[in-house]
Amino acid sequence: MAQEGNIETAGVFAAQGPAGQSDPLVTLRNVAHVFADNGTHVLTDISLSMQGGDFTTLVGSSGIGKSTLLRIIGGLLQPSSGEVLFEGQNPKESDLTVGVVFQRDNLMPWRTTYDNVRLPLELRGEKGNHVDRRVREMIDLVGLTGSEESYPAQLSGGMAQRVAIARALIHRPSLLLLDEPFGSLDALTRERMGQELLRIRRAMPVTVFMVTHSISEAVFLSDMVLVLGAVNGPSSPATITDRFPIDLPRPRRFEMVRTPEFQEYEVAVRSAIRT
Repeated sequence: MAQEGNIETAGVFAAQGPAGQSDPLVTLRNVAHVFADNGTHVLTDISLSMQGGDFTTLVGSSGIGKSTLLRIIGGLLQPSSGEVLFEGQNPKESDLTVGVVFQRDNLMPWRTTYDNVRLPLELRGEKGNHVDRRVREMIDLVGLTGSEESYPAQLSGGMAQRVAIARALIHRPSLLLLDEPFGSLDALTRERMGQELLRIRRAMPVTVFMVTHSISEAVFLSDMVLVLGAVNGPSSPATITDRFPIDLPRPRRFEMVRTPEFQEYEVAVRSAIRT
């Protein structure tokens, strides 16, 4: 298992692929961020790219800037310097669509499962029978058929996150951003939701960038695990210090977590975070 710290020269994470290869789906070049309100320099020199179909997970210590980086990729936060490109274009000029799921499901409590999932299409002004068909197909995909008329207060934590995932995917985005999507769930539900996410992604392929605190979850779900760390001490800005291509067969089975190969990945990622 190879560990490489220089992402600028790392295969799939190179800023430009071989001649004739299309632009990566997402590219970040020398991204840095300073919070204007307090002057905190949180990120520095972030350069990476993701090809279509990648499942990339970002790990690191609490407060290091993982969610900030995810928000920058999603256009929810503008970087202080550097650039984000979608298929080689400025995101404002690109047709690439993005879905986002946060740790809290953020469902509207006065809307049913059906109406929460339908919301993105409603905001886009889409109407007609195709909307009803897509909403019901998405609810079925996440395993919630029969709960269409349930309100968020009537759903378990895992069910609510399924609704949030369905809502994020209803407009068929090219990129799905997951910010600790299972962080508020108990351990068993979290494991089950990880497996459900892989099942949903097999049925509806999408490029995924996820933030998590769980090293096991990162290894189990991902093609690539990135480590965000502050290389010059805890008060210095963070950058991507290590990357781990996860060469485990798909479809992933939960029995894999007990294999020596899986545990080797876990130990290596944990060591990189501590270092």
